Amino acid sequence: MQKVSDDVRFGPMSAAVPLQPVVDPAGWTKEELAATDEWIERLSDSELAELDAAIAALEARGVTSVLEVEAGDYELPALGPRLERMSQDVLHGRGFVLIRGVPVARYTRLQSALAFWCIGRYFGQPVSQNAKGHLLGHVQDLGGMSFKNPTHRGYQTHDRLPYHSDSCDVVGLLCLHPSKSGGASMIASSIAIHNEMLKRRPDLVAALAEPIYRDRRGEVPEGKDPWFQLPVFNYYQGYLTTSWQGGYIRSAERFEELPKRSAALTEALDLFTDLANELSFGMDFQPGDIQLLHNHVMVHARTDFEDWPEPERRRHLLRLWLATPEGGRPLAPVFRDRYGHLGPDDRPAGGIMVPGTQLKAPLEAE
Repeated sequence: MQKVSDDVRFGPMSAAVPLQPVVDPAGWTKEELAATDEWIERLSDSELAELDAAIAALEARGVTSVLEVEAGDYELPALGPRLERMSQDVLHGRGFVLIRGVPVARYTRLQSALAFWCIGRYFGQPVSQNAKGHLLGHVQDLGGMSFKNPTHRGYQTHDRLPYHSDSCDVVGLLCLHPSKSGGASMIASSIAIHNEMLKRRPDLVAALAEPIYRDRRGEVPEGKDPWFQLPVFNYYQGYLTTSWQGGYIRSAERFEELPKRSAALTEALDLFTDLANELSFGMDFQPGDIQLLHNHVMVHARTDFEDWPEPERRRHLLRLWLATPEGGRPLAPVFRDRYGHLGPDDRPAGGIMVPGTQLKAPLEAE
């Protein structure tokens, strides 16, 4: 890894050393975020005109699904370079961005999906989000059951979502409709959590740097066990990459053949959760907001929400999981067990793939 210490755009960075404080521009505090709105990128009228023109050209070509759109199929002459700069901020800087102003109120569902897809492709390659093969996902209350059910997915409920990082490089959300109340997006720097945990309990940082059993929650790649092992804190080629799925770690205990969780690991899981809550920053989505998060340097959650009674007003977000084969931080070989394989440049090129998975991009939640 090349040391990057004087980059005025991204801030100081140095090679991560196991069980030592990490210097990384993604190690922000909530106070720093609250003091500025530089992380909000507002689209201009001319940029929106470019987006409108790109969508119109795709529809004129007969496109009826985002799966028919490749990166070279549209042009965004001014917005495109700006999105490329935002992508560098997400991957090598702060670790997230909020793009504001996509005109979803005047777009059809297909047009909103195309806008999201076209913007998202500047940040990475869409991959499967679940066993159903969704390349375009939907975050909406579908009446999901308790997390005790292995098939439960929290994004299909109105309940609070605990802090987690998704199994991809970058996750994107486009807000079509916000909730009546609640549903705030909570984010926390996993770099900051790591460093604060080192100050308080370095022994627990060590516990999270060991391989830890996790439940696949029924999404089992071919030839794999229904569980896998992956540390929370991964030090590799000078980078700290964090993979936090506390619920999946705890639910791995349902497998009798696995060893019981140690007292130190249980304490470490609790402290990580406490620190995520302590260090988190919250934001409310407006219609047309796109949030993009780098999963390897941050964790995110959602507060519970009350929805509108009218079906057409109910909270609805579109979601993308993105792999970043160009410019993504190196992933340790242990990540292969999560995905069944890693693609070019050791990225999670396929996302969640199980026997029988067929890629799709539905325009409605399912």
